[in-house]
Amino acid sequence: MRASPQLGLKQNWRQFTLLVLINALVGGMIGLERTIFPQFAQEVFGVSSASAMLSFIVAFGITKALTNYFTGKWANRFGRKNLLVAGWLLALPVPILLIAAQSWGVVIFANVLLGASQGLAWSSTVVMKIDLVGDKERGLAMGLNEFAGYFAVGVMAFVSGWLAFRYGVTPYPFYVGIGLAILGLMLSWIWVKDTRSFVEKEAGSVGKVEDRNIFLETTLYNKTLSSVTQAGLVNNLNDGMIWGLLPLVLMGYNFSSETSGILTALYPAVWGIGQLFTGKMADTYSRKKMLFWGMLFQGIAIIILPFTFNFYILAGLSIVLGLGTALVYPTFLVSIAAATHPKQRAESIGTFRLWRDLGYAIGAVVSGIIADLFGLEAAIVLIGILTLLSAGVIQFRMPEKISLPLPENAVDLETLRQRIVNGAPLQIIDVRNADELTEGFIPNSIHIPLNELEHRLHELNPDALIVTACTTGFGRSEKAAELLQTHGFQAKWLLGGTYRWLGL
Repeated sequence: MRASPQLGLKQNWRQFTLLVLINALVGGMIGLERTIFPQFAQEVFGVSSASAMLSFIVAFGITKALTNYFTGKWANRFGRKNLLVAGWLLALPVPILLIAAQSWGVVIFANVLLGASQGLAWSSTVVMKIDLVGDKERGLAMGLNEFAGYFAVGVMAFVSGWLAFRYGVTPYPFYVGIGLAILGLMLSWIWVKDTRSFVEKEAGSVGKVEDRNIFLETTLYNKTLSSVTQAGLVNNLNDGMIWGLLPLVLMGYNFSSETSGILTALYPAVWGIGQLFTGKMADTYSRKKMLFWGMLFQGIAIIILPFTFNFYILAGLSIVLGLGTALVYPTFLVSIAAATHPKQRAESIGTFRLWRDLGYAIGAVVSGIIADLFGLEAAIVLIGILTLLSAGVIQFRMPEKISLPLPENAVDLETLRQRIVNGAPLQIIDVRNADELTEGFIPNSIHIPLNELEHRLHELNPDALIVTACTTGFGRSEKAAELLQTHGFQAKWLLGGTYRWLGL
């Protein structure tokens, strides 16, 4: 009987769609602040210094980054759903605090809660979607996830700007946030199902997990993971700068709140919509090239940004910046998932998201200090240069092929197919029980159940590579390969087993 649950987007479309909707609500909570916060800080609290004004982004970024990391470590222990619900419970008081705030300290505290909420909720939806779809459609899954989240950021950035223009900067924009938080909490609590069982199934097809320091591997040692991680940090470093300084630049040009809302919303909206396409591209095209060109486009657009005040040129630069970010954002997560074991994936993603979202805080601090000392233009150009340097790291450090290292004595499906095409000496041994063959089998394979293998060694070709296969790989096929090796045969087991061959 086929193992349950089944991996795949089609097989889990209801739960996947629900998680996409929930992530849109998560993104909407950030979008409420994107346009109006500089105006909110100046009009309500008299905060005018760039570095002081950006302190809310620092509080948000550090809290979100740390929560991302612990969400990755806690995902297997406490369950993805429980962390998602906890995220929404933390989000609920945020808009209420912003409406009632009598001091800038309360605003900072509200953004600490928002950062913790985002770390728990967004990280949980990312990990759960990756759990559900398996390895074939991760790019599409992440594209849909990030599209929903960041398109909602853009929509709510425009909505909050429009409401501030029509009715004032507070309280009406924050009423929307109360509605988002209540809806997100109800959907997560009542209808979301945990996905840890999907991890167990996928883990069975890729072999044993190696004991390693996931934090150091993701941060420094693994060339793929560390290259992606530094690019994620720089990406959010420039996003933190855009979040905090772009509205100030537009205010300096005397644009209205409504016009500023349009320009501010363009970038995350294009970023969000673009991921509908770039996510699927990450399943097909070179992920290294997508990351390189995405960071390059961002750097160029940012450097040009402070040298024009023409609405249409600024709109074009926002679109280029959004397209560059769309190229990299789902590709970050797909690359991390492809290079980590399923049981270590949540922690590796958490580590990546720790560094990536620390970029918000670093970008806000650096750009705020440089802006206060040398002006907005200098701050923006510096961030643009750092983004170009990050593209260089991708180009010269990151390997072209992104994949999980093969377990010892295993062979992947691509290598097996190539050996068959080349006519290399090969025998494929199906070690499942007879009643399992009705599910399908690899053509030209020989059926020898595991419990009969040692007594039928005379049927095997000692000069050929022998590949053993069971249902999903690991387990029986690995034991069979080890048995054959003790008898002097050259033997490996098939990663993913017959299910991967059959596309199940």
